[in-house]
Amino acid sequence: MKTVIKTLALTLALVFSYTANAQKFPDLDPSPMDAATYPSSYKVSDKAIKIIYSRPQLKGRDLARLTPKYEVWRTGANEATEITFYKPVMFGNTKVKAGTYTLFTIPGDDEWTIILSSDVNVWGAYTYTKDHDVARINVPVSQSKDILEAFSITFEESKSGADMYMGWGTLRVKVPFTF
Repeated sequence: MKTVIKTLALTLALVFSYTANAQKFPDLDPSPMDAATYPSSYKVSDKAIKIIYSRPQLKGRDLARLTPKYEVWRTGANEATEITFYKPVMFGNTKVKAGTYTLFTIPGDDEWTIILSSDVNVWGAYTYTKDHDVARINVPVSQSKDILEAFSITFEESKSGADMYMGWGTLRVKVPFTF
């Protein structure tokens, strides 16, 4: 009987001490953080590019309101999107050194302006300053028959480097990088 009481007392002590010290974790972010790399294969550890961004969802909202035309956009949600080059790249006509940059965009009707900024670790595009631009290019916008509920970024190999694709709703934008 004493063994049963001791076992019960120990069990209760463990249960109460566990719940008293349990951590409170936040719920999932409605715009979860994600990353894309080039090369995309998890088997390749020698990456050329990595991008970290948050993935807002349409949730029945109008894409034009989420990506306002002719205004600087953080290219995702929450913190501004950051892109890291592990070796120098050509971005349009500009040679960009290896390093981490913030990726901003200015959506337009037929083309988007893609901006690499030296500002890092910023929230949204609220503190964006054109003076900190490292490079800019304009790229065409296309439409797809497929609908992406969540803003998404992926890379594909090209003849001269890699193309980064951004998509949301039916909108698609291709951004070329040359190595």
